[in-house]
Amino acid sequence: MKKIFLTILSLLCLSTSVYALGDPPIRVDYENGIYHIVLKGDKIKKRVKFVSSEHLITAREMHQLAKPRLTVNAGFFDPKNEKTISYIVTDRQTADDPLFNENLMRDPVLRQNIDKILNRTEFRVIQCDDDNSWRYEITPHKSSVDFACHIENSAQGGPLVYPELKLEEEFFVQKKDGKVVRESASVLHKTSRTIIGLKNGEAHILIITDENPMDLYEVHELCKKLGFDRAMAFDGGSSTSMNYKNKIEVTSHGDGAGRSVKSFMLVY
Repeated sequence: MKKIFLTILSLLCLSTSVYALGDPPIRVDYENGIYHIVLKGDKIKKRVKFVSSEHLITAREMHQLAKPRLTVNAGFFDPKNEKTISYIVTDRQTADDPLFNENLMRDPVLRQNIDKILNRTEFRVIQCDDDNSWRYEITPHKSSVDFACHIENSAQGGPLVYPELKLEEEFFVQKKDGKVVRESASVLHKTSRTIIGLKNGEAHILIITDENPMDLYEVHELCKKLGFDRAMAFDGGSSTSMNYKNKIEVTSHGDGAGRSVKSFMLVY
């Protein structure tokens, strides 16, 4: 597939709010370099899907292929072999499994911490048979699901950002004698971010652009300010990307060409 080069649209260059006219369940706000997307109500929970691409592609390419209203980058991946580092579930089926990524096992440090990596936080869309209800969850991957409930769609990322920041527990930071000796995903540095949170049962997505880069301690404080109940990170930095109805596009770093990534959150 030919790469499609994106231009970051200059929409919403002033501090303002944009409401998705004709599509009330999705609200898009913009202020100070941060897009704040709210998925409102219960019906939209059935329209949230996580998918994994066989080969790395950009958010715009996925948006054109799948034709959702909203496309956002999701889980972590290994750019060397194009394999996932995050679990992805699509329509109750495991679409991508990091255990099939041999590079995780070849690195002795990663292998020693594989349990932490495999249990990183994930965002779930849950459906329960007893009352046909749908809900979101942010929880460690190995957490069980309530009886008669099923994970319809999910994407792992990490770390948990709020109410606690789980940097060492999810092996994004490794310390020795109190000093950081290893850091992943630039969690301690200012960069663009893709964050997903929960507030009063609704999903909130933060696209923190290059205009206002943050480390995860700053993201933690932002989530607290916004009143989130829970929040986690998806892949960030140059992977941070979003396409809303081909009207609002975000890519990160470089000349405006969107980075090719592995998995996506799609909202129809």
